[in-house]
Amino acid sequence: MKLIKLTAISAAVLASTAALAAEPVVVVDDNTAVAYEAEPVAVAYEAEPAYAYNADAGVVRNTTGAVVGGTKTFFQTAINPAAVSAEVGTLGYGANIAWGLNENTELQAGWAGGDVAELFGGDIDIDDVNYDVDSDFSNPYLGVQLRPTGNWFTMGAGIIVPDNDIDVTANPQNGGIYKIDGVEYKAKDVGSLQGTIEHRNKLAPYATIGFRPNITENFGLFGELGAAYLGKTDATVRTNGTSNNVGVKGSNIGSGKTSAEVAAEAQEELKSDNYLEWLPIVKVGATYRF
Repeated sequence: MKLIKLTAISAAVLASTAALAAEPVVVVDDNTAVAYEAEPVAVAYEAEPAYAYNADAGVVRNTTGAVVGGTKTFFQTAINPAAVSAEVGTLGYGANIAWGLNENTELQAGWAGGDVAELFGGDIDIDDVNYDVDSDFSNPYLGVQLRPTGNWFTMGAGIIVPDNDIDVTANPQNGGIYKIDGVEYKAKDVGSLQGTIEHRNKLAPYATIGFRPNITENFGLFGELGAAYLGKTDATVRTNGTSNNVGVKGSNIGSGKTSAEVAAEAQEELKSDNYLEWLPIVKVGATYRF
């Protein structure tokens, strides 16, 4: 019995060693030694996937492929723009960069600004008062450019973040007269009328249509027409006049109003006009495609 137990223990140890080392194993059966070649054991280990817990649904999902693949796609898109463009128009002078979302859709980010008052004529008429305009535009924007028919015709829409400074100076008319709310005040009594205009909208939606023909494989031109809604305006008008009884044309008794009161009337007219509430968009430019 003792011999049998020793034999069994020896066989078990040898079998375990063979499984690990893949060495030949000798088994004693009825005093006959027989050698068997042990088969190597292949053990496969599966890498544990990364998981994310969805707190809303209470579900844990494998996210390794989605995260890596999605990040790679976004990164490649961000560092590989489809085109860059230079432009000039009613928004100012500027440039934009575009990323292709698909064959007919591009995401655009750009900026346009500068002194563009001359593009609007350099002056404006508010009721019966003519103002010289000095502007400093800053219009960063983000939008989508579509080619709905797959050719040169384009449609665009997006958001402008306007930061446009508009300064105005009133010009006396008809021999030194400001005509405000139907009354002709003497400019020498009113003093110099200067003011500012500010649009209320901090975000201005816009829409355009246009054309973008390709001249060569990489180079093209474009033109766009549209409008942006800048919203109603706030205005201020101030004067350096100090008169307590501003003179009126054709009257010897005066208006009974101070220079500041006349400036306040001009301010209300300027404010109610809502200058450039709808900003027309007209621009042309050139594009280089990668």
